[in-house]
Amino acid sequence: MPSVLPDGDPAPADGALPVSALTSAVTRSFGIYVHVPFCATRCGYCDFNTYTPGELGGSASPSSWLTAVGRELELAARVLPDAPRASTVFVGGGTPSLLGAAGLASVLDLVRSTVGLADGAEVTTEANPESTSPGFFADLRAAGYTRVSLGMQSAAPHVLKVLDRNHTPGRAVTAAREARAAGFEHVNLDLIYGTPGESAADLALSLDAVLAAGVDHVSAYALIVEDGTALARRVRRGELPMPDDDVLADRYEQVDAALTAAGLTWYEVSNWASSPEARCHHNLLYWRGDNWWGVGPGAHSHVGGVRWWNVKHPARYAAALADGVSPAAARETLSPDDQRIERILLELRLADGLPAGVLDRSGRAEADQAALDGLLDAAALAEGRCVLTDAGRLLADAVVRRLT
Repeated sequence: MPSVLPDGDPAPADGALPVSALTSAVTRSFGIYVHVPFCATRCGYCDFNTYTPGELGGSASPSSWLTAVGRELELAARVLPDAPRASTVFVGGGTPSLLGAAGLASVLDLVRSTVGLADGAEVTTEANPESTSPGFFADLRAAGYTRVSLGMQSAAPHVLKVLDRNHTPGRAVTAAREARAAGFEHVNLDLIYGTPGESAADLALSLDAVLAAGVDHVSAYALIVEDGTALARRVRRGELPMPDDDVLADRYEQVDAALTAAGLTWYEVSNWASSPEARCHHNLLYWRGDNWWGVGPGAHSHVGGVRWWNVKHPARYAAALADGVSPAAARETLSPDDQRIERILLELRLADGLPAGVLDRSGRAEADQAALDGLLDAAALAEGRCVLTDAGRLLADAVVRRLT
């Protein structure tokens, strides 16, 4: 089932932002996220805003979506005339590779012709391994994409079956090699660990496959059973067990040990890279509280402490833009304290950590205690930064709650 959008305040029809946000738009890094809402089938664990052909019927199509995307990018250029050109672009979904290389090239052309693309910009697309080919990657590289993120999830067939993933176990590795052969220096593979029925040996098999692919970036996420998904219904019926927190911690340590031994270093709790250049700079833009405009149905944006989110259904999204109005469903303006708390939530997840000066008096006392508990690096804290230890990474959410 598609995710539920939060409540918020009414968003202006013209997309206008307050002066404070416009000032921030000039001084902070700026990125574009493009949401592709189409999937061939729905994975049982997924609660993203996605739609299969049967769910859409004739109400929306990739063509009508692309037209609407162009209109929203024109809106972004009008609302933020003084913003820097986009230093990052990330096309996510859904399944962006269903658009084909030509469709993805059109998306990037629209970004260039509206908000503009900075020199040396990082341009990423997600892709399902089954909807890629050597020709797809070659055309994508020629279009100006610099990075590919492939959804692998697991190399164990029975784990993929539980997740309702439709690619064959070896296809993700082959696709990663094809991307590298096409000239992509930066290729990511996504893993999910903690799926019911996954053993330590299954995860080891997946990690061996990832490392054999020679990628320079790996994202590994614990399986979360989201309300409203097919997986949640199976757990509720007792067909599958709920992932165990202790098992998830063991699996995380297994992932970290294997990737670290292979020369990939964690830079965010769930992300490892072979070098600073290999890090996902678009995601770093999120974690560091910079600005981005989210284009597409259900996409979220943030500029200068103002956050807004678009209507979810592709037909409603396209209709709003065809009428010349913003597709935003609602928005919120974060107070200074909201922004401070969000900064703690996001920056603490980074290997660079968080400046201790961001904490209030109570939070600083909690940080001192967390260092005594072995959850924050005591030496780093003495130098004014809150940095998670290995044990702290396992309890990152609990540490955040303490500091806020």
